[in-house]
Amino acid sequence: MCRGITWAGGAPGLRWRGGRVSALTYGQDLAFRAVGIRRCPGARGNPCPVHAAVPGRATGGRCPECARLDRAHSVAADTFLDDPQPYRVYLAWFGPGMTKVGITAEARGGARLLEQGAVTFSWLGRGPLMAARRTEEVLRHALGVPDRVAYERKRAARHALPPAGDRAREVEELYLRARAVGGWTETLEPLDFAPQDHAGAFGLTGLPPLAGTVAELVDGGVVTGRLLAAAGPDLHLLAPDGRCLALDTRLMGGWALRSAGEGAAFSVPVTDVAPAVDPSAQGELF
Repeated sequence: MCRGITWAGGAPGLRWRGGRVSALTYGQDLAFRAVGIRRCPGARGNPCPVHAAVPGRATGGRCPECARLDRAHSVAADTFLDDPQPYRVYLAWFGPGMTKVGITAEARGGARLLEQGAVTFSWLGRGPLMAARRTEEVLRHALGVPDRVAYERKRAARHALPPAGDRAREVEELYLRARAVGGWTETLEPLDFAPQDHAGAFGLTGLPPLAGTVAELVDGGVVTGRLLAAAGPDLHLLAPDGRCLALDTRLMGGWALRSAGEGAAFSVPVTDVAPAVDPSAQGELF
């Protein structure tokens, strides 16, 4: 049973029940078939007690009971508040105009940024969990940036990235604005601006335009193509018909996957990418 993607060691791989990891290499051909019924994989190392069936389009991939267990000790859900280890506040860039502020355990290093698909980021400060959480909230409101960026926007932005210098400059501007916000440096240790770029780790150079995203896996449905890039939970594939398609690996969790065999046709549902809207043209309508 597939457990989705992992970025352990800074490189992408697919996790399987039992802990095995299959490394992913850019340029390799992927061809697999979903088999049977998608089942809840459980949560936090515990198998699902009822082996529940879950919808194909659910990116969470868990039944309600296991989803509650998964979030029971979640920093992101504010349910785990007494962690004594140090945390870091970061500023992340996903595309032009798409930045966010967040926190992660210092021991995890930059793994959280890889998991989120951050193309560029910089640390801002470090300290206790609650101080980091308060700083995140203060900066989010003071700077007018969100704590989440929609995956659909992240995916589209990866296919038309500005130069690395421009990406770092946008993060630096946000960093300087954050340092100018008063109060938070009294409880957190500020860290120097030091941009880190993941475009190489993600394989994003020269990606063709995004033509669609996989909507769901289905029993007997085949995914096949050459792996061009991976970022966050997403695989970017060049399908046999020449389209560049994104597959959210969270949709793979809970499926039994088998080799599709040579020559198998791509046969899972795909959602076309909506055409970009010119803001100036839209403004003329209202």
